[in-house]
Amino acid sequence: MKKMINKPENIVEEMISGMLKAYPEYLGRVEDLPVVIRKNKKMGKVALISGGGSGHEPSHAGFVGYGMLDGAVAGEVFTSPSADKVYEAIKAVNNGSGVLLIIKNYSGDVMNFEMAAMEEIDVKKIVVDDDIAVENSTYTVGRRGIAGTVLVHKMIGAAAEKGYSLEELEILGNKVIDRTKTLGMALEPCMVPTTGKLSFELADDEVEIGLGIHGEPGTHREKIQPANVHIDYILEKILKESDLKENDEVVVLVNGLGETTLMELFIINNRVSQVLEEKNIKVIDTIVGNYMTSLDMGGFSITLTKLDNEMKELIKAKADTPAFKRF
Repeated sequence: MKKMINKPENIVEEMISGMLKAYPEYLGRVEDLPVVIRKNKKMGKVALISGGGSGHEPSHAGFVGYGMLDGAVAGEVFTSPSADKVYEAIKAVNNGSGVLLIIKNYSGDVMNFEMAAMEEIDVKKIVVDDDIAVENSTYTVGRRGIAGTVLVHKMIGAAAEKGYSLEELEILGNKVIDRTKTLGMALEPCMVPTTGKLSFELADDEVEIGLGIHGEPGTHREKIQPANVHIDYILEKILKESDLKENDEVVVLVNGLGETTLMELFIINNRVSQVLEEKNIKVIDTIVGNYMTSLDMGGFSITLTKLDNEMKELIKAKADTPAFKRF
């Protein structure tokens, strides 16, 4: 596969530089570090930081701005950022009311973000584990954090703008995580630009259910079938995990992994909407697009979050970031 890069070792720095040049009204950075920060601080507000390995763009730097994150820390491709970079991000975004770390559940991310916490600034964390595919993997203890993280950013970001305290955001964050379930599937592997190799191998007529965003194994492989067959299977698993009942209200995220077209994502969403309507589950908001990618991997994920009245207000609240907007 062809890639528009220069030197593999410069990918992250050149990416961040290009992003900053594209969105100067939104984004700044910590000098000489892969740490993107919100341009205009809101003093007295709890600051939110997320991050992880690069290759999942627009996650997470694309969500820095009003109503979502105050900072994002980028590691190398599919590699957790080091603790010292997270430490510098905490110092840079602190507004005087503490910092909440939103961490995807991968061992390196959890360890490095936790190590970065400092005594002089009040820091708390929440760990997103929305992937229902597998309980444990080489990379995690417990379930992985994937596209549902974006909905956590959205709702916790809105609550932070409203003035929630650090402790209140921690409680809310854990509630949102508990109500958020995701399952995806891969159609094609991605090419990792730093190695020039495919992340895994998949036969032309195969798909893998539950594959992770770094190419971690899923639950099983099967022959590719019409879209609705796969969607029905994925929704059945999510609905069972979510314990959703008639008249429950949800937000839906249909997320592309990088290669899959918007045409296909809308076809997927069409079926998701049909199934939920048949079950009398009410869709309050629908989000379709590439939000948590895996470079150029072919595939998608579906996320459902069961909403209560508090969360309904937060998912609809204003957000103004490079990659996510609500007005």
